[in-house]
Amino acid sequence: MQRRHIDLVEVRPFLAIDLDVDEESVHDLRCGGILERLVRHDMAPVARRIADRQQDRPIQPLRLGERFSVPGAPVHRVVTVLQKIGAGLMGQEILGHRPLAAWDRRADSIAEAEPPSSGDTVFALSSGQPPAGVAVIRASGPGVRFGLETLLGRIPEPRHATLATLRTADGEPLDRALVLFFPAPASFTGEDVCELHVHGGRAVVAAVLRALGELPGFRPAEPGAFTRRAFVNGRADLTEVEGIADLVAAETEMQRRLAIGQAGGGLRRLAETWRTRLVEARAFLEAELDFSDEDDVPETLANLSDAIADSVAREIEAHLGDAAFAERVRSGFEVVLLGAPNVGKSSLLNALAKREVAIVTAEAGTTRDTIEVRMDLDGYAVTLVDTAGLRETDNLIEREGVRRARARGEAADLVLLLSDGDEGSRFALPDTSASVLRVRSKADLNAIDSDPNRWDVAISAPTGQGLDALRQAIAASLGLRRAGPDPLVTRERQRIELEQACTALRAASTESVIELKAERLRQAGDAIGRLTGRIDVDDWLDVIFREFCIGK
Repeated sequence: MQRRHIDLVEVRPFLAIDLDVDEESVHDLRCGGILERLVRHDMAPVARRIADRQQDRPIQPLRLGERFSVPGAPVHRVVTVLQKIGAGLMGQEILGHRPLAAWDRRADSIAEAEPPSSGDTVFALSSGQPPAGVAVIRASGPGVRFGLETLLGRIPEPRHATLATLRTADGEPLDRALVLFFPAPASFTGEDVCELHVHGGRAVVAAVLRALGELPGFRPAEPGAFTRRAFVNGRADLTEVEGIADLVAAETEMQRRLAIGQAGGGLRRLAETWRTRLVEARAFLEAELDFSDEDDVPETLANLSDAIADSVAREIEAHLGDAAFAERVRSGFEVVLLGAPNVGKSSLLNALAKREVAIVTAEAGTTRDTIEVRMDLDGYAVTLVDTAGLRETDNLIEREGVRRARARGEAADLVLLLSDGDEGSRFALPDTSASVLRVRSKADLNAIDSDPNRWDVAISAPTGQGLDALRQAIAASLGLRRAGPDPLVTRERQRIELEQACTALRAASTESVIELKAERLRQAGDAIGRLTGRIDVDDWLDVIFREFCIGK
């Protein structure tokens, strides 16, 4: 038994349906779903091929051009319902819908169809750029069912992979594809969503995208369009949206772990718990304020409220303690190599990167500018920065290189201070709050100083001596040998909102007036609401979704 696209059925007969359930429930359905509810509804017989008491059973197949016969049942109740739906939910379009039929592939013919008019439908290539083995093209919006009817001639069974030939509106084959359909609201965006898994050739992808773009109401998606619709439709909160963006951008194992925790709702669930407890604390204050004259209201309610606020504040502070580290994990740590000219900084950079990145010569001062290499160190993203040798010079270019080297050293997370043991290689270390590892280079050429405590590690870049010990020392200095659960607060925005919440909670504990104490708790709750996107987040949305790629 094949189900037919409900928008391609003559609808005037359904104006005679006498609903026997709450008419207002129809308002919760949208577009084709409105008519599908009317067809599936447990009702008295209203048309040929629809039996009484057959709720949630599909319509029998319609032959090309076949229509339902018009019954003579009362019409006033359905007319009232349809009038209430309004243009935004396709109400005006329903009454003017033309009789249509699904086009028959075997007959190679197609009837002209009109897509739903409520909102637009976005589409994009969601996988990598072609050529590739498979390309995934995603579409979301009220026109998805219409688009599937046009390209496939039918609506696939929800959440089942369907192999089908995609065709243009003229019946020209585009590709043999695997098609998935996710009806609203149980989809990533909360709207009707489809995925077309086509061959990943450039011409195939371009042809399918062009066919989608020619459909009325369809437009190419901007970066983050699908995730933004998920947020607007309540399928994800703001922290989960940020986690999805970080998951797409993750380069290392730790970045992936932090992102998957965010995208999975770890911070959202914690924030909801905090918010619920603060509501309880405010309720205690309201009870003491409103019923202070009653004998059965204990005088310790304000103390209970303070205890809850203090507990939440301490938990927030504990998570804020990990925030700085988590932000660095997300963005990556920066390790800067500093030292006098020709002490082996560029050789060490090449050895750690395991490729020729910087030019190495016997001539001092070869490196004039900073050179950056991104690497994975025990699952953490680390950027190594080679710099110009530090010395006094009259050369304008080299002088600028020295200035940049000192500036990068001051802003670094860790400085590797290299020396080959020569007294002439010593210099004044730039002011920096970063940890410093003193590295003895060229250990294979020069004898180690009599005082080995002057160096944290001795290495030889050409032979590899000491490089494993140096990697371990770098990881330890950056704090990468951490135990315990992964941090949840990973972004500056999140940290700012939680700091404001914590400030308000600490201020509440110092207030003696109950009304002011309650106001501080409200401020804390609002900050947590902004964290998850419940309130006042319009200014952040464009900033966050700008980080997404097209197709996500």
